[in-house]
Amino acid sequence: MEPKSNGESRAEYCTGYSEDVDVIREREYPFLKDTTYLDHAGTTLYAKSLIDSFARDLTSNLFGNPHSRSSSSQLSTQRVDDIRLRALRFFSADPEDFDLVFVANATAAIKLVADAFRDSSSQGFWYGYYVDAHTSLVGARELAKMGHKCFTTSDEVEQWISQLGTEQTNFPRLFAYPAQSNLNGRRSPIEWCKEIRDGSSRTGHVYTLLDAASYVSTAPLDLSDASTAPDFTALSFYKIFGFPDLGALIVRKSAARILEKRKFFGGGTVDMVLAVGTPWHAKKSTVHDRLEDGTLPFHNIIALDSALSTHERLFGTMSNVSSHTRYLAKRLHKRLATMTHFNGEEVCHMYMSPESDYDDPSTQGPLIAFNIRNSSGGWVGKSEVERLANVKNIQIRSGSHCNPGGTATSLGWTGPDLLRNFSAGLRCGDDHDVMDGKPTGILRVSLGAITNLRDVDIFASFIDEFYVEKAQNFLPLVPPMEIVTPQPSFYVESLSVYPIKSCGAFKVPTGQRWEIKREGLAWDREWCLIHQGTGAALSQKKYPRMTLVRPVIDLNRGVLRITCGSDPEELEISLHREIKNLVTTSLCQSSTKSSNVCGDRVTVQAYASPAIASFFSNFLGVPCTLARFPPQISTRVSNPSRTPRLKQKTLMPGSFPEDPLPTAELPPILLSNESPILLISRSSVNRLNEHIKYSPRSNNSTAGRAVEADVFRANIIVAENLHQLANAERPYIEDTWKSFSVGPGQLSFDVLGSCQRCQMVCIDPYTGNRREEPFSTLVKTRKINSKVVFGRHASLSAMELMQDFDAQKTCTVMVGDVVTPSCV
Repeated sequence: MEPKSNGESRAEYCTGYSEDVDVIREREYPFLKDTTYLDHAGTTLYAKSLIDSFARDLTSNLFGNPHSRSSSSQLSTQRVDDIRLRALRFFSADPEDFDLVFVANATAAIKLVADAFRDSSSQGFWYGYYVDAHTSLVGARELAKMGHKCFTTSDEVEQWISQLGTEQTNFPRLFAYPAQSNLNGRRSPIEWCKEIRDGSSRTGHVYTLLDAASYVSTAPLDLSDASTAPDFTALSFYKIFGFPDLGALIVRKSAARILEKRKFFGGGTVDMVLAVGTPWHAKKSTVHDRLEDGTLPFHNIIALDSALSTHERLFGTMSNVSSHTRYLAKRLHKRLATMTHFNGEEVCHMYMSPESDYDDPSTQGPLIAFNIRNSSGGWVGKSEVERLANVKNIQIRSGSHCNPGGTATSLGWTGPDLLRNFSAGLRCGDDHDVMDGKPTGILRVSLGAITNLRDVDIFASFIDEFYVEKAQNFLPLVPPMEIVTPQPSFYVESLSVYPIKSCGAFKVPTGQRWEIKREGLAWDREWCLIHQGTGAALSQKKYPRMTLVRPVIDLNRGVLRITCGSDPEELEISLHREIKNLVTTSLCQSSTKSSNVCGDRVTVQAYASPAIASFFSNFLGVPCTLARFPPQISTRVSNPSRTPRLKQKTLMPGSFPEDPLPTAELPPILLSNESPILLISRSSVNRLNEHIKYSPRSNNSTAGRAVEADVFRANIIVAENLHQLANAERPYIEDTWKSFSVGPGQLSFDVLGSCQRCQMVCIDPYTGNRREEPFSTLVKTRKINSKVVFGRHASLSAMELMQDFDAQKTCTVMVGDVVTPSCV
């Protein structure tokens, strides 16, 4: 491990690098332009010259499968042997004492050890692991027949070590722990390995498995003293170099005998096998030869040679990387930890061990784990922060970070608590940010060799701009406006139908009445595009070009006409379900499939025509096809309240607390996210654009530009007749509506709740490009109960549906229809 630092110094910043880190970034990491990457614990990034060097190596040499005697095969074997030695030396591991086994990743290395211990005796083995363990270390406990134990504190580990001399056993034992927590960067003592070895030498050897994957990304792993080193060390090279995707298990040769008990063998690991008759095989002699099943990923191993050379040329040593990242981590941690709201309440709640110190590399790595609180102490959802960070081109990570024990301990969750949350719907990677008043996950920033001062300052400024409350905000309700005429002041400015989910809008022509059904506007979200491999519905969040897929509903011909971007080619799909043939027999042939839409498993009818699949796949660059939702089998209902609400509610202008309707009363929907109809107000769009235009911001040429109302993908946009009002527009007055009626027939609608927004509103509907607005401004101005909201969900009223069903009357709306609201 590393020696303790003697204190902070600006000289630590990129000391020993070949050039200033900013110069290196500009030349070697061009993809970082306009991006702040702070997820190096997930993977660091590869240098351009690494890829160039690897490409030259591949195109200059002929590499064959190593399991042969040909010259190309022997060249591969020679290079693999040389690189194996070079990788050992990178970790100061003497090849006399250690061997290195190439595997897919650190998890594969851990599994290899666990499988060998499972097979080592008829009794099985006992397994202990530390609470900071990665999920992969935790998973090894399932193979331990003789039991397992999770050690929750370092003191508990130390006490167990002190008692090893009194616990005689006749079965193998394995203790595993991470060199560095991938959650918060806490580093565990390397001395445990020697202490465990010495303490158990007389009573039955206890082996040690060190998960070094997180640690080696920014710190030198020193295995020069075999007497103090772990028996088994698991790591991933992409954590250090960004590429190749390759891992290793470093085996202390004196402990390798237990691995020989592994029962499975694969091609390349044996000298002879009897396949018929008596089952017998002879394993190869060296440790790595016995454990590397099948053909090695020899091209990846050859790439490792380029990675080692490139890393050394750019950064010198891992000690240089360690000093550089330590300096930046101290700087960022200090800025975040000292941020306060106007009332003195802390902004960032840090998850850091009391024993950890950013000045001491033996106790803390360059990771910062935290959550954000508002001025009243309420938690800000991790998903909201990560979404907004994405909009600002800041790459961070949120959740449990594959560290279940560390996360649960940090957040104060017990096992029964988590089981209850799971039953309530909590899943890895979902938007259930706060449950029972506590966060369900943690935000993490992790630094790497190419992180620079600008990265950490941009992130600190991001937290300061969006989450530090500078002054108390008194948010009065929108005052009632005096109407100078008894005539209604709202009208339908535009109607939009989105026939294909997440694709472009079809604007209902002025003067044409449009049918509204209980599921929403006719033909709205009745189709979707599904991935041909997974069956999941495609979303504009992942595929922004979907907004350029533009459908037109031709009622006269009974078809849906679709174009993609500027391509003149058109696709026509029948609106009528009973028609079986359009262009060819197969064009409308469909198959019933299960698809994942907005988190729901639904049944859709997929078009089997290759022509249809090609039409969309070629434009979007993803293998997909069109599917239609059969409403007659729908069990989906609207759900305007997707995530749990905080007990402490904060209101904004024009907002009232609202409770979701019981499920039985919720109207049905097709493929829309939450409700049959989405309504927004032109006045609210205008006010939002005023905020966007005049809010102080960084030097971003596109940040202050007004956004189009179409980014909100509303079905109905209402506007005000301003000449009928005593004063100006009334933005967000729709927040107070509980119902409204439309048109001469006073068609009645219920308001179900506010629409929660995400970064999808940042996709320009006319170009498909991503931008910061309007989500950046919405976060500051339109937050209710930790949700960013804009617009209102609505449906035909229950009474209207009942009357229309009895009378078989068609409900319609039209651009220009008068809208009469009823307020709370």
